[in-house]
Amino acid sequence: MVELSWIEGVLALTVQFGTVYLLASLGEIYAERSGILNLGMEGMMIVGAAIAFVFTNALGHLLSLVSVVLIGALMGLLLAFLVVTLRLNQVVVGLALTLFGYGLSGLLTQPAIRARIMRALNPEVPEVRIVTQQAEALRAVKVPVLSDIPVVGPVLFSQNALVYFALIAAVVMWFVLFRTSIGLAIRSVGENPSMADSLGINVFRIRYVTSVIAGVMGALAGAYLFIGYQPFWVEMMTNGRGFIALALVILASWSPIRAVFGSLLFGGVEVIQFRLQLFGFAAQTPQFVLMLPYVVAIVTLTVLSVESVRKRLGVPEALGKPYYRE
Repeated sequence: MVELSWIEGVLALTVQFGTVYLLASLGEIYAERSGILNLGMEGMMIVGAAIAFVFTNALGHLLSLVSVVLIGALMGLLLAFLVVTLRLNQVVVGLALTLFGYGLSGLLTQPAIRARIMRALNPEVPEVRIVTQQAEALRAVKVPVLSDIPVVGPVLFSQNALVYFALIAAVVMWFVLFRTSIGLAIRSVGENPSMADSLGINVFRIRYVTSVIAGVMGALAGAYLFIGYQPFWVEMMTNGRGFIALALVILASWSPIRAVFGSLLFGGVEVIQFRLQLFGFAAQTPQFVLMLPYVVAIVTLTVLSVESVRKRLGVPEALGKPYYRE
């Protein structure tokens, strides 16, 4: 019985932590399918986490998430303006957005700045909420009947709302991408934007929309990391997970459904690394297990950088390339 409860706990945490990667990778898949390499995902995530930290204690979860969505959309628009309209180098822009995100999150979470923002949002907010580094975590919502199923119930049907949203979004985004004319247009723009343009598809509009989707999902991933998994603010709490999401996109072959399984893989590695320390494994050198998710990401990117593997997986031909209408 103890072993079963341990397994349930590990699997439930795997789903919870995998949601961080799933939300980020879903947005990244849409951006890359349209030809935009968004290396700014890490910056979008940390800004989303910072907004969730500041706004949750002032306005509550719902309005906080609405604010996160709006901020994420603005960051997506900024990305699109720089790489679609101005046609700047996507790698440089992405890294610049990540640095911008780190700086903005640091500014927003400074005690003095945070207090002013929270007072402006809600003058009646208690002082204790202003000084605390924590926020109330999203509560688990149990699905009637299904949550009582052994193992499966606690793992899949006793999670918070953002976990359910991520899983449903994966299915919906897969359907839109591969079973609708909108998805065909997105994939066409990512493969051959010139031909798509000649067929009447607005390349610039498609890339703007997918950039906004990437920004929104990235910001939600950061917000979930704070209020859904770790409701205690730590500077740079995303800790490079936006870059791991980029590796996950490749591992998932740019498919939202495969991203679900990839996110569980990376989420499981994150969970296991801490469980191993409880059993004394690498207790004296915790940095060894802390590096495991990044080792997985590096190995994945290295293996999949082989040209034959890239062709087999179907990397979007126009990925990272600006479009010039002739």
